[in-house]
Amino acid sequence: MLNDSSNDRNQPACEGAGGGLLLRDSGEGISSSSKFLQAELELNAHLRGLTFSEPIRYIYNPLEYAWDTHRCYVEKYCRAGQSVLFLGMNPGPFGMAQTGVPFGEVRSVVDWLKITGEVGHPDNEHPKRPIVGLRCTQTEVSGARFWGLFKKLCVEPDRFFQHCFVHNLCPLIFMNHNGKNLTPPELPAAERDALLAKCDSALCEMVKELRFSMVIGVGRMAEQRARKVLSAAGLSVRVEGIMHPSPRSPQANKGWEQAVKTKLEELGVLSLLCNTSGAEGLLQ
Repeated sequence: MLNDSSNDRNQPACEGAGGGLLLRDSGEGISSSSKFLQAELELNAHLRGLTFSEPIRYIYNPLEYAWDTHRCYVEKYCRAGQSVLFLGMNPGPFGMAQTGVPFGEVRSVVDWLKITGEVGHPDNEHPKRPIVGLRCTQTEVSGARFWGLFKKLCVEPDRFFQHCFVHNLCPLIFMNHNGKNLTPPELPAAERDALLAKCDSALCEMVKELRFSMVIGVGRMAEQRARKVLSAAGLSVRVEGIMHPSPRSPQANKGWEQAVKTKLEELGVLSLLCNTSGAEGLLQ
């Protein structure tokens, strides 16, 4: 690794943040963001060795073609001392697929998170699912709800990211011949298991290296997977869950925001987001 003068406390502007090399903080060891990005690069290398069959025809990996914006997000917001990891399952077609940011609805990514950078294209692109990056005009409802709530609670991103970070277990997006999105549970069993085994290992490495004390699955699928793999790895991490903000969920459409606020209050996380003190409540 090369030397770099950045550290966990400094927020890079993200302009021209492209490239795959990870950097070492000068005189302070490896930064949290570099550890996280290194784990993702290693996961990418493992995922390239997997093969998938019907009904999968198209696979997008925004950690490759949207590495520039993704790296901007991680370098800007992944910091030492964060205790809570919000965990999604995999990217949505109008969120992270376009922006490289988990739950990455474009307006939230550009206007609130202030992410910049270039977004390329996957090698094999479905004509009905083009990647247009930060110019995407389609709203990702899940992402708008997710980041919209934390914007209301925290006002500024720094307050949220003082204690929390957001990540997807699997970086890949799968589509059939019509461009229909396929979630990991819809894949053939052997291929799904091989995929999730790689993603599970990366998650365990991230949680261990960055010392998260709580993982909050966004949706039951992510919660159950995190609980299973982190327990099997012997990691002492509290795993909880919140409702997924998907517009396909009748419950989420009726009152996702209030339900999640209530749950976060029960978990002792809400106080972390609404003021800059109170971390003790989370760790009890």
